[in-house]
Amino acid sequence: MNPVLAIVLIILSLAIGIFAGFFAGIQYRKKVGEEKIGSAELEAKRITEEAQRTAEATKKEAVIEGKDEAHKLITDAEREISDRRKEIQRQERRIQQKEESVEKKLESLEKKEESVLRKDKAADSRLEEAEKIKQSQFEMLEKISGLTSEQAKAYIINSLDNELVHEKAVRIMDFEQKTREESEKKAREIISLAIQRVAADHVSESTVSVVPLPNDEMKGRIIGREGRNIRAIETLTGVDLIIDDTPEAITLSCFEPVKREIAKVTLEKLIADGRIHPARIEEMYEKARREVEQTVKSEGERAIIEAGINGIHPELVKLLGRLHFRTSYGQNVLDHSLEVAYLAGIMASELGLEPTMARRAGLLHDIGKALDHEIEGSHIEIGVDVARKYKESEIVVHAIHAHHGDVEAKTIIACLVQAADAISAARPGARRENLENYIKRLEKLEEVASSFNGVERCFAIQAGREIRIIVKPEIIKDDAMVLLARDICKKIEEEVEYPGQIKVNIIRESRAIEYAK
Repeated sequence: MNPVLAIVLIILSLAIGIFAGFFAGIQYRKKVGEEKIGSAELEAKRITEEAQRTAEATKKEAVIEGKDEAHKLITDAEREISDRRKEIQRQERRIQQKEESVEKKLESLEKKEESVLRKDKAADSRLEEAEKIKQSQFEMLEKISGLTSEQAKAYIINSLDNELVHEKAVRIMDFEQKTREESEKKAREIISLAIQRVAADHVSESTVSVVPLPNDEMKGRIIGREGRNIRAIETLTGVDLIIDDTPEAITLSCFEPVKREIAKVTLEKLIADGRIHPARIEEMYEKARREVEQTVKSEGERAIIEAGINGIHPELVKLLGRLHFRTSYGQNVLDHSLEVAYLAGIMASELGLEPTMARRAGLLHDIGKALDHEIEGSHIEIGVDVARKYKESEIVVHAIHAHHGDVEAKTIIACLVQAADAISAARPGARRENLENYIKRLEKLEEVASSFNGVERCFAIQAGREIRIIVKPEIIKDDAMVLLARDICKKIEEEVEYPGQIKVNIIRESRAIEYAK
């Protein structure tokens, strides 16, 4: 056999075998698939039937539960409706009872109204009868008194007015007296407390300073050849040097205290240095001037710190420092200003006021005395101008203006500064003056008082702070005493120069003397 043919036959046989096997496999898988599909359909049918049976059972249960719930809701609604019906029935019964009660009350009110109407008619008739009786009595009173009713009313009103005026006057006088006594007592307590809490030292100085010398030979060196040294000192400082027979001392005289202090320091430095000639004098003068200016500044700062105030203009601080070298009636003006500040602050605290403003006004009240040797006018006018220039408040300016009574004090702070100034000046030993001037002032006071008609005798007492005047009772009556006191005060103010204030006390005495025999 041909080998090629044999191979072809083998290949064909294999192909036919493979195809037959593949076909047989397909038939087998088809049979198996059909069997699985049949069992799946049976299982699906079974599941569907079981689901239908479960749904039917669930449906029946839901229907039963719905019926139970509906029955329960119906039962609750019927019960609620029944309760509301019962409540409505109770309210209807209550309303019915109230209506019956209201009807009974209305009937009672109608009966009472009828009774009141009857009583009103009876009262009207009685009023008419009373009016007739009253009218007849008025007519009888008019006949008896001889006055009409209008005249009688006017008489009674006038009498009542007079009584009320008198009673009112008596009560006002009593009230004023009590108020005056209480206020005086309180004022004394406040002032005494302030005086006890503040005690200031006092110095006695004048317009001259004395510089001690190591020996009398130094006087000649200070005078210099042909007086050139002393002329240079006096020209630079503006101070007069008095060289007399007083051993080992030179007197400096000047009304301006700061210049006098600069001259004193200059002279002390020259004496300590020993080299005295015009160039050295100028050098020492500049050093002394700077030292005194520094002292002025430090003293001013010390004053405002001790007074417990702030916000003061630097120029005012310097002016306060200048007061350290200024004296008035032997009283250091800066110490006096501090004392016034303390007193005013304490009294303001006792009265429930702001003490800082009172201390500020008290410290600055005499600020004008720092410039009264350089500027024309009284220290009050200068102080007012300076305080306004450096933007002090109107309260402080007014207190400065009113502290000597130049204008009427319109604020409590001004009154406190006025009182504190008088207290400080009136302390024992606080002020002194030349004996000759003192005696002249007392004589002038007595002369002014004696110049009035009706004055019998007068005495200046209390160091010139009071003048006691005895008048002739046959010439000066009680009513004229007030006018006389006012006229004397006015004349004293016009003709006499004095510190503080002067009390004018007028005494009138009448005596009747008889002898039994």
